[in-house]
Amino acid sequence: MTRFGDFAPLCHDTPSYPWCNLFYRQLRDHNSSALVGASADPATAPVGINPNCAIPFVGVDHSLANIANIIACGLSIFVVAALIWFTSRRRAAVARVEFRLFLILYFLTLPFQLITTGSFLRQGSTALVVLTAIHAGLVAATFWALLGNAIVSTQVVEDATLSSLIPFSFFSIAFFVAVTYISLDVALTFTDVFGPSNPSDSLSSIPLFVLTSIWPAAAAVLYFALMLYIVLGILNEVKPVWFFILGAVLFVLSQLDYFLLSKVICRGANAKIDGSFVATILETATVVVLYFGWKSITEDSWDAGIYFG
Repeated sequence: MTRFGDFAPLCHDTPSYPWCNLFYRQLRDHNSSALVGASADPATAPVGINPNCAIPFVGVDHSLANIANIIACGLSIFVVAALIWFTSRRRAAVARVEFRLFLILYFLTLPFQLITTGSFLRQGSTALVVLTAIHAGLVAATFWALLGNAIVSTQVVEDATLSSLIPFSFFSIAFFVAVTYISLDVALTFTDVFGPSNPSDSLSSIPLFVLTSIWPAAAAVLYFALMLYIVLGILNEVKPVWFFILGAVLFVLSQLDYFLLSKVICRGANAKIDGSFVATILETATVVVLYFGWKSITEDSWDAGIYFG
């Protein structure tokens, strides 16, 4: 029976799910007999735990690893770098510093995603575990930065001041450090607090599940709700709403693709590719749309309005 916090279904049925790298190391060290099939040999194991479908390790059966997602991540890096540059040029825009920090954090997740889902580092290796833990920490911090931008946009505190940047930075660092530590403990089990799953094949960690699954979803919902309130309730504008609605739709589609269609794509493509590259493209498209949504509510024509002072 699957319980709340169990990663086993995700690691079996969701190809290229990065947090499975943490549990692979845990099983290898504490119950290696639970690793069967494609996962049995760490030297050739793909991303996942005894996966129903997974992209083979690079070189196995002429595999190019997760080449489609590697390309998607690489292209996304250039797109987000351009957004950071465009944001930096808008010196008078509200929440410019905070939005740029969000973009920088998302930018940093991309090379880590490329590596942790790429199926070209040995499963169970310390390098892959550490990179996956950092990736998890960056994802959690990125979603705080997303929500933090919505909070700052309400002008509850003045943007780009110490009253905004200190708590913004503090919680970004706190999420990163906490989730990275928990992830390392799940994989390396150096304490009993976040250590071995019980039973081991459940791949269970409630804190990790909350911080990598529940927290991002909750932060995204709160962000979109706050931005709709700001645009409709405070700015009394309709046009920018469509950017945020489109962003929400793209984000939902990315998650549906990742968790529902990825296995279908994997099987249909004979394990050459999976849906992770589509999810990456949709997530980056979401960030692009959010940039245009943010840009649309910081136009010069609104600078003298009641909202922006």
